[in-house]
Amino acid sequence: MAEGDYVYDEASGEWVAPGEIATATPGDTVEVRDAVGNLLADGDQVTLIKDLTVKGAGQTLKRGTLIKSIRLTGDAQEIDCRYEGIKGLVLRAEFVRKR
Repeated sequence: MAEGDYVYDEASGEWVAPGEIATATPGDTVEVRDAVGNLLADGDQVTLIKDLTVKGAGQTLKRGTLIKSIRLTGDAQEIDCRYEGIKGLVLRAEFVRKR
């Protein structure tokens, strides 16, 4: 690599010099827990525990809506998910329950 090249570090979400890439250790992982304290993982299915108005979509997700295949974001309070008609949906973990 040339002297000015940078590498995107997916763990931190930043562009860093090739020699500065942080290696993830098991202690670096963030535990994400749902509203009742269940540990969430990538690919889990969750159910909404209250009605949520989605900003920018002009839509309300009703209580009991099933969200399939979530992804953890690295933040202990946020999960990334897909839902029909809403692109880039991020939910707070406090509003979901693991299925």
